[in-house]
Amino acid sequence: MTTAVLRNELHTMIDTLPDRSLPAIKPLLFFLTNDYWKPIIEAASPEEVEMINERMKDYETDPSSFTPL
Repeated sequence: MTTAVLRNELHTMIDTLPDRSLPAIKPLLFFLTNDYWKPIIEAASPEEVEMINERMKDYETDPSSFTPL
């Protein structure tokens, strides 16, 4: 199913919802359109920065010891 077809189906479903159901679905739609796409990214702690730097040095010393994703 293409995204366009799915969007059309969802629009149709929303358009045919009884008025009493609209308040129930609004929080879900709000969550999906706002919170989901804005993940919380924290700055690395000093310990995490040190671990990253150590791994980078290890890689620079011997790149063959790492397995690419």
